[in-house]
Amino acid sequence: MPDADRAPARALRGPVRVRTLHGWGGGDRVRSWVWRPPDPAALAAGLASRDRRLARGVIARGMGRSYGDAAQRWGGLAVSSAGLRELTLDPVAGIARVGAGVLLTELLRAAAAQGWIVPVVPGTQFITVGGAIASDIHGKNHGSAGTFGAHVRTLGLLTADGELRDLTPADPLFSATIGGMGLTGVIVSAQIALAPAPAPLLAVDTDRVDSLDDAFSALRADGGPHRVAWLDLLSRRGPRGVVTRARMVSSAADGGGPMPAAAATTPVRLAVPPVIPSGALTPAVIRAANAARFWRSPRHERDALIGFGPHMFPLDGLAAWPRMYGPSGFLQYQVAVPPGAERVLEAILEVLAAADAPVYLAVLKDFGPANAAPLSFPIEGWTLALDLPRRCPALPAALDRCDELVVEAGGRIYLSKDSHVRPATLSAMYPRLSEWQTIRDDADPAGLWRSDLAIRTGLVSDR
Repeated sequence: MPDADRAPARALRGPVRVRTLHGWGGGDRVRSWVWRPPDPAALAAGLASRDRRLARGVIARGMGRSYGDAAQRWGGLAVSSAGLRELTLDPVAGIARVGAGVLLTELLRAAAAQGWIVPVVPGTQFITVGGAIASDIHGKNHGSAGTFGAHVRTLGLLTADGELRDLTPADPLFSATIGGMGLTGVIVSAQIALAPAPAPLLAVDTDRVDSLDDAFSALRADGGPHRVAWLDLLSRRGPRGVVTRARMVSSAADGGGPMPAAAATTPVRLAVPPVIPSGALTPAVIRAANAARFWRSPRHERDALIGFGPHMFPLDGLAAWPRMYGPSGFLQYQVAVPPGAERVLEAILEVLAAADAPVYLAVLKDFGPANAAPLSFPIEGWTLALDLPRRCPALPAALDRCDELVVEAGGRIYLSKDSHVRPATLSAMYPRLSEWQTIRDDADPAGLWRSDLAIRTGLVSDR
């Protein structure tokens, strides 16, 4: 573990601090060096310095929004991307060149001001471009737009030998970096292809559904490509929810007024205080909140106009919302299963219910075909994401059983959200894992790039 009182002689240019790190959902807290290089040159020089703080492994860290331990290394060095801030946009071609530390909210505003939109966004605007690539994020429109990585035209990757490589999709290291969890090198920059958007405005169809089967049916129905079901799994009447299908529109063509570029994002309106009583969030509280949301939603509504940001990032209006789970935090369990495996998702919910593990937030989406990156998470079929309080004693064993069901169905878990999966289970979920490891090991034979996630799951060895 790093010792602030016995720090080695400074060889890294830029601020270096000992900090306590953890994932967005809480979980294990580790002490680590955090280094913020001011530019790519300083980053390359620091890696070439053989500074002792590199010895236990190095991993890039953006906003720390991975839910588990993907962006931390106990006793090692976390490289902040905050100094990688380049942002230029070609308004004619719709191509943005961005540094890895640029936030999606910044890219969205710059793009919207020129009539463009980021084609794939997750449920939060507060992640970095580097993190979006390393996790190969997906959005509500995977069936039509694929993952974020499908829109990356080139990327700059600083590899373990200190070389800054400009990669294209023809390079195997490019595909290994998309969804590679930061384990091929530090993503420095990327060129992103944007999508045209005369106004950051969506036409949204909404259906309130009274069962899980109805949610599947509503997600299959005609409508816009941004499709998602929020599920209430604590209702005493059984699973129910709200399904939305949204499409980008021209405000003029659909009768709306002009929408400012700021509508591409959503403002932070409130913040959860640093200290919350551990019992403040309970199943009873969530059950009441879910009921209010369910009955407040329209039974059937068509073409309601809403800003892109408020629809895509509903939780971003409340800063630091994971604090509501108290000191123990929460775990998000996200799986993908192929078409026809809907019963597996129901079985997962049954396993969790039997373990008395309450699901505080549940989201169901459909996925289109997988892309070419060996560690990219989405596969054609369905994905279910569940937020679970960590304080449930039976949760680890229940999740092991859920993993077995997912493997039997030919599915997988999302590494960027993971906090528990075992190495043997992971290799069964990702059949191209050995292919990825070969590419990674060729680029980093000494094993410089390591994270707690990588060592826990066996993605890389702890040397």
